[in-house]
Amino acid sequence: MPRLLSSLPAMCVALAAVSCGDKAAPPKPPIPEVGVVTLEPRTLPLVYEQVGQTAGYREVEVRARVSGILTKRLYTEGQQVKEGQVLFKIDPDTYKAAVDQARGVVRQNDAAFERATQDRERIVPLFKENAVSRKDYDDANSNFESAKAAVESARANLKQAEINLAYTDVVAPISGYASKENKSEGSLVSPTPEGGLLTTISQLDPLYLNFSIAESEMLDYNAAVRAGRITAPPNRRYEARAKLADGTIAESRGVIDFTDAKVDTKTGTMRARAEFSNPQGRMLAGQFVRVLISVGDLKDVLAVPERAITQAQATRLVLVVNPDNKVEARPVKLGATVNGEVVLEGGVKAGERVVVDGLMKARPGSIVKPVAPKPTPPPGTPPPPAAPPAAPPRKT
Repeated sequence: MPRLLSSLPAMCVALAAVSCGDKAAPPKPPIPEVGVVTLEPRTLPLVYEQVGQTAGYREVEVRARVSGILTKRLYTEGQQVKEGQVLFKIDPDTYKAAVDQARGVVRQNDAAFERATQDRERIVPLFKENAVSRKDYDDANSNFESAKAAVESARANLKQAEINLAYTDVVAPISGYASKENKSEGSLVSPTPEGGLLTTISQLDPLYLNFSIAESEMLDYNAAVRAGRITAPPNRRYEARAKLADGTIAESRGVIDFTDAKVDTKTGTMRARAEFSNPQGRMLAGQFVRVLISVGDLKDVLAVPERAITQAQATRLVLVVNPDNKVEARPVKLGATVNGEVVLEGGVKAGERVVVDGLMKARPGSIVKPVAPKPTPPPGTPPPPAAPPAAPPRKT
């Protein structure tokens, strides 16, 4: 009994030590879950993006073709006009008088021609009977031909006078959108480079979209097509879309209808052009847009969502989960970006798992629990709205 009592203090100390040890050891944290994708060779549509500028399918200057005082403007500036529509009127009085005068000359020459014809008809039978001299016969024929030529000249002058009168109505040569007037009512206009421009008309349906392609980009593309890494569209018929300044994509699709055969020595680029339908007139001439050109399909590539790419200084990285579920930071070489996914041209291989969600929880060397990734939103999807601020505490 005395021995048992003497050992009690030691037992209490040991129990206290065990109890303190249990409190000092916290529970292990759960293994973090991260969304991963397994790399598999795929075929992706390849889209090149270039900066371009729209231009009217036809840009036409409306000019005065006769001189005179501009009396009326008959269109609304900036609005659509139709081919043949009268846009301006020039004072026609002088040209009406010229037409009347030309008609009088025509009648006068018609009368002279009729008289010459009658004289010739009388002389010819008499000449055959040797009743008149050879000179009289020649004079009758000469007068006839001269009168005939005078009639033709007078009629041509009348036609020219009528054309000039018609030019006093300045009409739209094409359908399109008419610009601001260059000459106001009451101005003197003339068919000269300085005094004849009245306005311009832009045909916006269809619409041209002009852009440039870098020489190096074209060479790389052609080399990839020859090597079989890219499948070009049939007959090299490249479609295009237009991304507007607000980020929206125009509904109509265009087709590349022109690529220059020479490289600009100053910029190292080649000019190109796409033709778009523009029935609603949503795009205007002179707009800067981004041209999205479908150039074919990338074959057997490995790609991950853009959010999977991280950066350490100048090195681009992805986080790879190895078979032991341990995270590895892997430098990669990036290729094209297609619909929100980045092609990986080196640093990874098919079958490996890449972290796309929960990157902050996936530290290199740590153990993680791979799960299915969140769905990737379509390109251009706006971010979710921010949570509303918390309500202030109520006063009691």
